[in-house]
Amino acid sequence: MNRLIVKLTSVMTLAAAVTFPIPSVAASEWPADTVKLIVPYSPGGTTDIVSRKVADLLKEELGNVVVENRPGAGSTVATGQLARGGRDADHTILMASPGHAIGAAIYPGLRYDPVEDFRFIRNVISIPNVMVVPASSAYNSLAEFVEAARNGEVTFSSPGVGSSVHMSGELFKTMTGANMIHVPFRGSGEALPALLAGDVDVAFENMPTVLPHIKSGKLKALAVTTTKRSPFLPDVPTVAEAGSDFGLAGYKTSAWFGLITHKSMPDDAVLKLRTSVADVMAGESFKSFLPQLGAEPGEEDGEVFRTFVAEEVVKWDGVAQQANVKK
Repeated sequence: MNRLIVKLTSVMTLAAAVTFPIPSVAASEWPADTVKLIVPYSPGGTTDIVSRKVADLLKEELGNVVVENRPGAGSTVATGQLARGGRDADHTILMASPGHAIGAAIYPGLRYDPVEDFRFIRNVISIPNVMVVPASSAYNSLAEFVEAARNGEVTFSSPGVGSSVHMSGELFKTMTGANMIHVPFRGSGEALPALLAGDVDVAFENMPTVLPHIKSGKLKALAVTTTKRSPFLPDVPTVAEAGSDFGLAGYKTSAWFGLITHKSMPDDAVLKLRTSVADVMAGESFKSFLPQLGAEPGEEDGEVFRTFVAEEVVKWDGVAQQANVKK
């Protein structure tokens, strides 16, 4: 993994200066076949929901776009298949998410490089995680929680080891020195009821999972994990804001969803994809979809997105090593 970090550091240093020659005439000719959008998780989750919406909207730009679910090993099965390329590589895209970076940190012996083996189209959607406690909790602020966690022992839940929810909690733990015990469940369908019942003390859950329960008063939101406050919870501070006195000034995580392709994707196809995705994101159908997830549009495009992912890989590798998280 150390060699990976060295390579990624070089990528982050140079990526902003990298440009690709793109023949605009050829771009109008792609795609010549059906575009396949791979979801590296099972149907029904947030990645699947986002992917199917994006695929539907891209059909107006690209013609036939089909979604294919290939779950397994925290997204690394499908991602590894994409990295190997093959006959359909120039018509295959994948909806990457935090699992793309986290998987590189916690799964030993991956046969692909999470940055070098791909081209990065666009970060499409960004969703905050929310630090939430049950309504019955004695904690009404992040400060109260950290003080309790430093002086005693608290539990935090997640839908599984290596999920963005889990790793958000581990990052919080390493930055604060809090005594937090991870309680993994088999998906949000099990984790959420335990949180609501007060069986665990806190969770760093995705916004769509907990927003209805925050609105109904069944959960209390202590902070959001992004660098800016969420417009869907404007009165809730960020972790960095509320935790600046506890070593959390640089804390930031999010559930991001962006499109990547095999590194052999031709320049004309990459241009067409980036243009098409930008057009979709500018449309009213996409904009009206975002509030359903408590989401905001992704900001990183092209090589900026590549650098963002490289930074994510380095960050989660450090957290995984400190917390001894591995598969």
